[in-house]
Amino acid sequence: MIVLAVESSAIAASVALQKDDRLLAEMTLNRGNTHSENLLPMAQTLLKRLDLTTDDIDLFAVSAGPGSFTGVRIGVATVKGLAFGKGKPCVGVSTLQALAENLSFLGDKLICPVMNARRNQVYTALFRGKERLLPDMAISIEELEAKLSAYPEPVLFVGDGYELVTSQIKHPYLPLPERLQLQSAASVAAVALRELQNGKATDDAHLSPVYLRPSQAERTRAENLKKQESN
Repeated sequence: MIVLAVESSAIAASVALQKDDRLLAEMTLNRGNTHSENLLPMAQTLLKRLDLTTDDIDLFAVSAGPGSFTGVRIGVATVKGLAFGKGKPCVGVSTLQALAENLSFLGDKLICPVMNARRNQVYTALFRGKERLLPDMAISIEELEAKLSAYPEPVLFVGDGYELVTSQIKHPYLPLPERLQLQSAASVAAVALRELQNGKATDDAHLSPVYLRPSQAERTRAENLKKQESN
């Protein structure tokens, strides 16, 4: 089975092609939020290099969120376009689960993916290897500290919230190289294959983002409506 996976939920953009459990190719650009310009050319380049077309793809996968609202939308839209009309399964993968997959080779270590959600909050979850311990959520760093207090062991933080969290949190943690902190389309592909086996695939028409919380514009609108109602 050949998988095409896309990851654009944060600053880095990544595209991967995988055959069963073997990574065929991965391209990552860590240059800023220019995903609308980069993702499709990256996918086309990898397909061309491997003498493949989208007709050869058996499974389309994307990091569906949480993360940057714009980045997640672009990633999902790109995969919907690539998969359109092909009748192939699609899987939207939790960005946080894919981040944890980066470190699953470490066995039963406690892994805490963290993404900067602004306003001193993070998108986070908790895993032990591939086993999920806590669901995806958007919480403050103080709330994260409280949840980690139930686990006396050091934790591995991974994601673009790494520096934000490690600069404030008191819970013991193990240092992690920057390369492993980045979102990876190869990890998205690995998780997507497991999700497919568990019957969690959809089609291109029903593939959709997962945001966890309202956008900044939606929050501002709600706050303005609340002020108007109180006047």
